[in-house]
Amino acid sequence: MPDTNVIASAQPALDEVTHHDAIVIGAGISGMFMLYRLRELGLTARVFEAGTGVGGTWYWNRYPGARFDSESWTYGYSFSKELWQEWDWKEHFSPQPDTLEYLNHVADKFDLRRDIQFRSTVTAAHWDDAANEWTVTLESGQQAKSRLLLTAIGILSAYTLPAIPGRDSFKGPAYHPARWPHTPVDFTGKRVGIIGTGATAIQAIPEIAKQCAHLTVFQRRPNWAAPLHNAKISKEEMDAIKSRYEEIYAHCARTPSWFIHEADRRKAVDVSPEEREAFWEKLYAEPGFGIWMGNFRDILVDEKANVLISEFIAKKIRQRVKDPKIAEKLIPKDHGFGSRRVPLESGYFETYNRDNVTLVDVINDEQIECITPNGVKTTAKEYEFDIMVYATGFDGVTGAFDRIDFRGPNGVRLRDVWADGPRTYLGMVPDGFPNMLMALGPHTARGNIPQAVEHSVNFQAGLLRHMKEHGYTRVETRLEQVEAWTETVIKAAEPLLSSKVDSWQTGVNRNVEGRQVRRVLGYNGNGAHFRKTTDDVAAGGYKEFVFK
Repeated sequence: MPDTNVIASAQPALDEVTHHDAIVIGAGISGMFMLYRLRELGLTARVFEAGTGVGGTWYWNRYPGARFDSESWTYGYSFSKELWQEWDWKEHFSPQPDTLEYLNHVADKFDLRRDIQFRSTVTAAHWDDAANEWTVTLESGQQAKSRLLLTAIGILSAYTLPAIPGRDSFKGPAYHPARWPHTPVDFTGKRVGIIGTGATAIQAIPEIAKQCAHLTVFQRRPNWAAPLHNAKISKEEMDAIKSRYEEIYAHCARTPSWFIHEADRRKAVDVSPEEREAFWEKLYAEPGFGIWMGNFRDILVDEKANVLISEFIAKKIRQRVKDPKIAEKLIPKDHGFGSRRVPLESGYFETYNRDNVTLVDVINDEQIECITPNGVKTTAKEYEFDIMVYATGFDGVTGAFDRIDFRGPNGVRLRDVWADGPRTYLGMVPDGFPNMLMALGPHTARGNIPQAVEHSVNFQAGLLRHMKEHGYTRVETRLEQVEAWTETVIKAAEPLLSSKVDSWQTGVNRNVEGRQVRRVLGYNGNGAHFRKTTDDVAAGGYKEFVFK
């Protein structure tokens, strides 16, 4: 769909330094809501966005098959009842074009673009202690100053390319899903190679395979996945959903991760094999994350229970993939089901039954030596392609922060402070960086992103309102609060099997130098505990912060 940023704020001259009460980095789901709340507070704000339109994740990720794996009707903003009633979701799990249309609708409805400057990549943000303000520098050289700096840069926005020799030598078009062209890529009659079998690839591979002459999938490590079971939403069904929105959002606010799903109170190891099997068959046949988040409460913390659910999902893969050898290659052996984020798929495993799809196991069968002008050379042969797709993921959570030169008092770099792992209070305020607030920063609670964003931004808006009412112009967190919250986050991760697995959620990315050691990047405790903690801080008058 075309971008609709024709009424976006005008670009000032490069030598003009603009001044604002607040600067927001990013115009995705977080940045748009931040702007909305800042305006309510009567603050002047400027949002800098690298793209040419709003949407963040849903602006950049336009690859074939891109869609929600959260229920559409829980993924939208909940702050406006009027917005609930005027927007109709077309599918239970919305495809990228419809989601981007929704976010453009939100931008139009609340006239957000007049305070957003597009094509504006932030490269640096430096704190001036004497002036009590931030100076933000763009890639163009333009600068802007503000008292407040709010980051809305996303947990999966710093994409990574494969660290393979010769990567830039390929003479045909090569795409990363996070920088997909705004016009569809025609795969008709093409030989396509895709490197990676993570969540993005699991969505893209079935769609590309339907179009191309031949698709070769290079897999380093297989991923568990479960059926999405998407469906259209009829008018009658949408009307029923609209009538229950208050109930739906209230329910999401009580669950551990803001989803409609909650863990079953029983343990897998306590029920009979027949009861266990029947329950898993039911979950596997239902849409959404129930098979992951609505499962027995012990499958993510008890290895015995996890082995049982992993064996069940492996059996399903063997049933769906005709060639037993290929099926075994698609079953993870290095981690259990649910210990990494579970992608939801639509015909992914059946794709390997197609005559025009080849799976190459680059760990156990043949290793990639290099990328050549014509394709990929392995230890067994050279594969020739017309198009390459690098589905090699993201430098999760902290990667986007590392790519901006954030500096606090005395020129201290955020990247250096976080060298051994991030340090924040509530995942919203970094240690030692005044007047800097983060939506979905490291160590915050996550899950259903818009719901998590709204909670985080509402807390921050309350903090800013408190400052305004008391005449404060500077806020920092207390060191002891940072240390205590960091310890809370680490302890919450310890019981989880996911903390023992390499993934973007534990900070491991083999394509990024220095990202081979696991770190705790998010708050993995119960979201209800997180919400109560933040509510108590607000009710207590924000005593955990230092104001000036």
